[in-house]
Amino acid sequence: MTPPTPVPPARGPAGPAASAVERATAALGRLRRGRLLHPAGRSFAAEVTMWGTPGPPTGVALLDDPGRYAAAVRLSRGTPTPDGWPDVLGLAVRVHLDAGRPFDLLVSSSGAAPVLRNLPLPRRGFTGTYSTIMGYRAARRRLWLAALADPDAVDLGRSLATVAAAARTDAPRLVLAVASAVGPWRPVGQVTIGAQLAAREDAALAFDPVRNLPPDLRAAGPVAWLREQTYRGSRRARGATTQSGGSTAATV
Repeated sequence: MTPPTPVPPARGPAGPAASAVERATAALGRLRRGRLLHPAGRSFAAEVTMWGTPGPPTGVALLDDPGRYAAAVRLSRGTPTPDGWPDVLGLAVRVHLDAGRPFDLLVSSSGAAPVLRNLPLPRRGFTGTYSTIMGYRAARRRLWLAALADPDAVDLGRSLATVAAAARTDAPRLVLAVASAVGPWRPVGQVTIGAQLAAREDAALAFDPVRNLPPDLRAAGPVAWLREQTYRGSRRARGATTQSGGSTAATV
């Protein structure tokens, strides 16, 4: 059998544009001397429990099949504004899969409705809806992922200090969910937040929401392209890699 002909890399404005965005992001990151995106945050050991997809399967084994995974979680403020002020809040979950790359799920405070789940929306409190904003492709399906408030879990409050306090005294939980562009959220699992990680572990965590995905899921759309370049530039400024940080030993 004749081996397939390798596909040459794309040429044209995409290459120079990507390099320009990465360089600019790296320069800004060096000026900030830390994370360019969501610099103020707290990281925690965590555990992700997948229940499986209710109704039609998504075609993504991680979402469709029950399982338990060690994880790391980082909650953060986007700008950051002072505690208690409205800000685009962030939740990053690194799921340690059995083999290969981890799964990095990055979600921002948003609305739950179909249109609003595509927009990052400022809010005061860390308890609420977080959406991926960008969509994913699973075969021919277009999917959005989210972390939703668990009505039976402790409130995370309005500051990073209250988030840390909740993790010390309880085991805060968020519900993981999947949806189509216009469909309702379908719960598929939960993330349970455990012990806070040391400052050096928080500094070492470096996420890649475009490349660190399960093999049957891929990021789609222009937001994915922009995210790939900005996160690459931010990691470059910090000397971090796509799999830096995130202990595999969950404590919940």
